[in-house]
Amino acid sequence: MKTNWLIGGLAGVFALGALAFVQGGGAEGEAIAAESGQPIAFPHDQHAGSEAGQNNMNCQFCHFSAERSVDAGIPPVSTCWGCHQVVQGTTPEQQAEISKIQEYVEHGDPIPWNRIYKISDHAHFPHMRHVNAGLECQQCHGEVQEMGVLSERDPVWGGDNMGWCVDCHRQPDPETGLQQASTDCAVCHY
Repeated sequence: MKTNWLIGGLAGVFALGALAFVQGGGAEGEAIAAESGQPIAFPHDQHAGSEAGQNNMNCQFCHFSAERSVDAGIPPVSTCWGCHQVVQGTTPEQQAEISKIQEYVEHGDPIPWNRIYKISDHAHFPHMRHVNAGLECQQCHGEVQEMGVLSERDPVWGGDNMGWCVDCHRQPDPETGLQQASTDCAVCHY
């Protein structure tokens, strides 16, 4: 009797596991999203990359407020869905991730992205000043257009190291030879 329950229980567990695998579109997309800590496995290289088969989107298409705000902004789910209601992905993994976007749209919920780039609370990084000064996003964030699903910031980026920021501010302007930006404490600590 116990053997029948054990066999039936195991069969049920395997059936539920298979159903979850099929419903989720495969374990690969789920594993990437889980590993990254993000609710959706968002491949920056696929969206911003310029290689063949990639979309070559400008960073500010999604991070819309970088040129006019302290924060770069996170796109509303309607921005994602604006494209993905038409572009559904070519693999089961992509289709599964895109279906997650649709679920957020249907429930009227924002995508709860986890922040990756953050400087210390006692410092400020106004995106608009840096973007309007002509800095490319990659100067601080690394070659994001070549990165897949981000789970942590590029190790080259030294955002937790004030010296990295000061070194950048001290870089001479190519035209005037003067340092690029002030290194007065009140510039970043206000």
